[in-house]
Amino acid sequence: MSNRKIILVFMLGVIAIFGIISVQAYWVTSTWNINDREFDEKVNTILYETVKAIAEINNAEPPKKDIIKRKTSNYYLVNVDSEISPNMLETTLQEQIEMQALNIDFEYGIYDCSSNEMVYGNYCEYELKNSEALTEGSDLPVLVSNASNYYFGIRFPTRPSYLFSKMQLSIFFSTILLLTIIFFAYSMFTILRQNRLSKMQKEFINNMTHEFKTPLSTIKIAADVFLKNPAVQEDKRLHTYANIIKQQNQRLNDQVERVLNIAKFEKNNFALKKEPVNLNEILEKIKENVAVQVKEKDGQLWLNLPATAQIIEADRFHLSNILYNLLDNSIKYCKKAPQIEIDLYQQNKALCISIRDNGIGIAKEHQPQVFEKFYRIPTGNVHDVKGFGIGLYYVKKICEEHQWTIKLKSKLDQYTQFIITIPN
Repeated sequence: MSNRKIILVFMLGVIAIFGIISVQAYWVTSTWNINDREFDEKVNTILYETVKAIAEINNAEPPKKDIIKRKTSNYYLVNVDSEISPNMLETTLQEQIEMQALNIDFEYGIYDCSSNEMVYGNYCEYELKNSEALTEGSDLPVLVSNASNYYFGIRFPTRPSYLFSKMQLSIFFSTILLLTIIFFAYSMFTILRQNRLSKMQKEFINNMTHEFKTPLSTIKIAADVFLKNPAVQEDKRLHTYANIIKQQNQRLNDQVERVLNIAKFEKNNFALKKEPVNLNEILEKIKENVAVQVKEKDGQLWLNLPATAQIIEADRFHLSNILYNLLDNSIKYCKKAPQIEIDLYQQNKALCISIRDNGIGIAKEHQPQVFEKFYRIPTGNVHDVKGFGIGLYYVKKICEEHQWTIKLKSKLDQYTQFIITIPN
């Protein structure tokens, strides 16, 4: 992946996550504020109804609307125009809390006129409804100046946890969002790391392949001179070795060319040199060259061509290379005498080239990966056939550049068939 694409993905991801975080933060804040207002309204209703009930019991006047003062987020003071009975206050508060379905603990204290301090009444748990004796010296603060002679204070110590419990859905989605951000950050780190390693790998391969070109050319020249020497031509053993050097040099040179072409694919600067090509002529020439290798292994090679010449627009060099590559695989990956059949035929207004062999075959689970770069079918620590795993990747890329399709059919230990389809 190019740096430009990575930066684009990163920026779009950051913008998307920033937008999601903003929406989530707004939603969480709004939910908190709504729950807080609802809590305050319920508390005011509870306290007003409590004072109203006390006034009725004491035959006092109904309370005014401004008798409740919220001192802190969880502490309220309430004016009462009559004496307050602790037991009556606690019972009435509990009844009103149940009516409002405010499932929360609370503690209350009553102002003592004689000592000018709050007398700690009780801490009431919602579930236990426990009742404790009055305790002097509570930390509940007294009312500021201009206070009424009778008032009580009530505090809700568990208010934050209560509000959070009302926001479970928001917290759940916030947690998912946090995990998503962590996953995105990890993914970007992995992508950047893989991109850096990929660049290092490409630079290494490109440098190595270019460094190989000079010694390979030198070896080729030396092998040609060696083969032309009369003494070598007369000595059958030396002539054989010279031929081996030339053949292996050519194979190595072909591998280097494939790697260089793959590098061009990935840099998007690869260009085909298309020209009218006679497929019958190319296949006949390839058969002549490959037939020698097949014969050395006591195998057979068949070529079935249509009566008329088939002319297509293609890059002659790369077309020959991919056909040689497929036939080379048919010979290498065969444990017995190779039986290879090449067919050129028309099918559904398209021209097809089929290469079928009786080799070791490819297991079904490996077939989708055989065209991937550097992929080799696992054989443990033993590789009877050496290679780089780029041959079929190169074949696939050349077909794609020509807008052809290549299809694989194979059964393990029976056969392998490649079909190249060339649309008219």
